Amino acid sequence: MPVPSNRFWEQWLVAHRAKPEACVTFSLSPSPSLKEYIDELDPGMSLDWSSEDYQGARGLRRQVLDRYGYRPVCDVDDVLITAGAQEANYLALTQLLRSGDELVIDAPGWQQPIVLAEQIGATVKYVPRIEARGWALDLDRLEALVTPKTKVVFICNPNNPTGRVEDEQTLRAVIGIAERVGAHVVSDEVYRGLEWEGPPTPRVATMYERGVSTGSVSKLLGLQGLRTGWMVTRDRKLIADAMVLRENTSEIMNIMGERIAEIALRSDRFAAAVERSRLIGHARIERLDRFVADQPALSWHRPVAGLLGLAYLDRPITAEAFAQRLLAPPYNTFVMAGDAYACPRHLRLGAGGVSHEELELGLSRMAQLLAS
Repeated sequence: MPVPSNRFWEQWLVAHRAKPEACVTFSLSPSPSLKEYIDELDPGMSLDWSSEDYQGARGLRRQVLDRYGYRPVCDVDDVLITAGAQEANYLALTQLLRSGDELVIDAPGWQQPIVLAEQIGATVKYVPRIEARGWALDLDRLEALVTPKTKVVFICNPNNPTGRVEDEQTLRAVIGIAERVGAHVVSDEVYRGLEWEGPPTPRVATMYERGVSTGSVSKLLGLQGLRTGWMVTRDRKLIADAMVLRENTSEIMNIMGERIAEIALRSDRFAAAVERSRLIGHARIERLDRFVADQPALSWHRPVAGLLGLAYLDRPITAEAFAQRLLAPPYNTFVMAGDAYACPRHLRLGAGGVSHEELELGLSRMAQLLAS
């Protein structure tokens, strides 16, 4: 059946066509330019993929293990390089779910798994995040939702759009619930490395044999244009099945993207890039937090990770109507309405993907509309 549309995609499409002058909803760290990698690329390298590894460049897989802390539990054969975290999620979910199965997913949370499950014919069950508790997962509800039909429990951790991070104790509770029925736990960890407080985000692939961690070079390093990510899991059958599926879709990864990603993940480069992203990102989150504090109509739980947060709009107008007015002249500014996450009274505020000047312009115009 056709892939169903959703409000998340529809809002992006409308905003893209509107060509806004400012944006306060992006989640990407500053993007470097290609010239930063040119000197380390071999101009004589072949762009033919026929001699490459179908799991992705072995050197890149080693770098993923080393930089993101999957060793010693996982090794190079537990990594599949993908076209971003999006393809990693796609490959995992479309191989694990069948019509009539159940997917249990955090809400609010990442929308892609919902679209994929509905296209497959699986039943989607939502485990709520509790706003009054800082968007914590409702573990009691999760326990009640999981049944023998549950094949996947999906979480976005750090969470998009709330910036919540579930700690190791919570993740072990999630794993215990899933293990009871033999379900996989898929954890989208694409914002890992952008934690502003507390310990690093736990890696599900290292905690559970049916755990699947997905990630990419997009959010932390700003390398979204490379379309290079990964799936890490000790379930070798899942990796083999995912490779079969990809052979019949995108076939194999792009050579140039893998080469640049391997350079970006070298230890000296990676450390410097992460330091830069964290310095800029933390200052941006501080700026958003001050903005929310200064607006009587807004309140939020400050994100503990990532460049996103979900702010409650206390005005006699829906978030969708507010976002539409903000996108139109004279404001020409894009903010995502929370109905993309079934939160019609919230706005997704993001501090990434734009210059400091554009962020300030967007916040200024949002403040004008809130004051009106």
